Amino acid sequence: MKRIRPVALRTAKHLTAAALGVGLLMGSALHVAAKDDAPVDDMSAPMPIPTDPHVIVLFSGKPEQIAENWVRQGSDQAPNWPVKNGGMVTTSSSIATKQKFKDFQLHVEFKVPYMPDKHGQERGNSGIGLLATYEIQVLDSLGFKEPGAGDCGAVYSQSAPLVNACKPPLSWQTYDISFHAARFDADGKVTTKPRVTVFQNGLCVQNNQEINGGTGIGPKADAKEGPIILQYHNNTVQFRNVWIVPLPEEGAKHYEPR
Repeated sequence: MKRIRPVALRTAKHLTAAALGVGLLMGSALHVAAKDDAPVDDMSAPMPIPTDPHVIVLFSGKPEQIAENWVRQGSDQAPNWPVKNGGMVTTSSSIATKQKFKDFQLHVEFKVPYMPDKHGQERGNSGIGLLATYEIQVLDSLGFKEPGAGDCGAVYSQSAPLVNACKPPLSWQTYDISFHAARFDADGKVTTKPRVTVFQNGLCVQNNQEINGGTGIGPKADAKEGPIILQYHNNTVQFRNVWIVPLPEEGAKHYEPR
């Protein structure tokens, strides 16, 4: 079934005064199934990268940064992702950071393709893998009133986004992710499960959400540390402006008046 996009979200068409009058006279809300017009490709600039010594820039639009900071997932080979208008384009295999992380703040901007002839998981599918174990889903889920655990903004297969924060396909979107890794005792038993908070386009879609083991992008068991994954899932998705701030387990205990 073809997905109809709500007019409130897809403002390609305008209602005429006559149509509005008919709706009011009938005493009911007016619903219009507008033509599924192709969205305009977003050529806006990326968000500024914070000027802080703790920020690690993983990709800011320079092709050489891909080979410097990333490998093909599961190997030490250089990725073959091309760069188009400042964005990495997913091709043939997922990529992983050379560096491993534990607790962090991560910023990623992504653009899903316009695929009106596709449905469900075939429509702009990709993901952000945290510690190569936990996936934050990337997908064209615009207009879904109640997105599920497989939709954009979800902890894949486990936790649906709290709200649908998606922009139209071909728009640059942002993820700001705060992640706290699992903690283990001396015997390797999990004492604290991992937690994640995700803001998509400025809206909170995961609020300190507990994660119960791996989500399918990697191992099922919890990870102590690991790389960031940008997933290739048979769709052409773009990523740009990827930076991360490793976080300490906790802040200082002392208090010093200034």
